[in-house]
Amino acid sequence: MVELKTAAEIEQMRAAGRVVANALAAVKKEAAAGVSLRELDEVARDVLRSAGAVSLFEGYQPGFATSPFSGVICTSVNDAVLHGLPTDLRLEDGDLLNVDCGASVDGWCADSATSFCVGTPRPEDLELIATTEESLAAGIAAAVEGNRIGDIGAAIGRIGKAAGLGTNLDFGGHGVGRRMHEEPHIPNGGRPGRGLKLRAGHVFAIEPWFWTGPGTTYRIDPDGWTLRSTDNTRGAHAEHTIAITPEGPQILTLQ
Repeated sequence: MVELKTAAEIEQMRAAGRVVANALAAVKKEAAAGVSLRELDEVARDVLRSAGAVSLFEGYQPGFATSPFSGVICTSVNDAVLHGLPTDLRLEDGDLLNVDCGASVDGWCADSATSFCVGTPRPEDLELIATTEESLAAGIAAAVEGNRIGDIGAAIGRIGKAAGLGTNLDFGGHGVGRRMHEEPHIPNGGRPGRGLKLRAGHVFAIEPWFWTGPGTTYRIDPDGWTLRSTDNTRGAHAEHTIAITPEGPQILTLQ
């Protein structure tokens, strides 16, 4: 069942979104060569704690996972693109880092992710990040009353395909509300005009993720979480929680 949120509930979710945005900004500011992923997790943890927010990730264990998640952010480096555990791995100059964060405030959730280069960027990484962010913007622009879920996925997939990027539909966007993952699933591809008709009050996390290579397969590390490209190509991930309103889509995960 896909629930509609009231204007007041959307504002409560915006409060959670602001905390998530602040956590991601703090992590990006501190990310540098020599800093460990676990240290970045502590940075995000401090932001959530100061805001009285609860992590949506720590202790989370969906069906595919062999153990509960052990951090408050996902930290995926280079050929890892989703669900990377924050470990003692230290960043190096030129790394591509994807950071995902989710939090709840007074029981209402928000979820967002960003990708950026550490130190000296590779031009191809900057291009990948820019294309991923462009596809996120296109997906958000398609999230208007009267459109359908397929229109969001088609807008995202069109940009990834045109850039020759690898895309996989196993993981994608989702509804957000009292829980981090609600119906519906929003794939990063598909055909326009298909699926749920969008209405004011729908709140979704839209999250494209791509690899630089044309491959579409991945493997999961022995940690049971980190999702990595099988051809070792680097990946990027971008995500915002958005609300559909009569005035158009509103991004809830901004500072």
